[in-house]
Amino acid sequence: MIQREGEGWRLAWDGHRQPFSVLIGGDGWAVELTTAEAEALRDAVGDLAQQHAALVEQLMAEEAIELELERGAWWLAIEGDRCSWSLRVVLNPSSGQRALEGSWSVAAARPFSQALQQLFGQP
Repeated sequence: MIQREGEGWRLAWDGHRQPFSVLIGGDGWAVELTTAEAEALRDAVGDLAQQHAALVEQLMAEEAIELELERGAWWLAIEGDRCSWSLRVVLNPSSGQRALEGSWSVAAARPFSQALQQLFGQP
């Protein structure tokens, strides 16, 4: 079992727990995901973080930015400025499956995102 957490975020993986082997959480909430759902989230968060990094030099210090991405069952958004951003996620699976909505604050979003990338390795 792998567990990582920080202020406002949690991430755990236990390969023996199937089908929901990954736990993600924020302030006051947590949900279990399948490995495939977690890997898809990892890829989407990584892509959004890369988009943000590519735009940083084009933003003025006081300028705000919001980026959204919809991929498969996931919808994600990061909102912030040149230096930091918050993260919102929504899982809209097919009919009959569970759904979720969660978010991480500016203080928690980047550390959670980095831990997620490390947990599964870079895509």
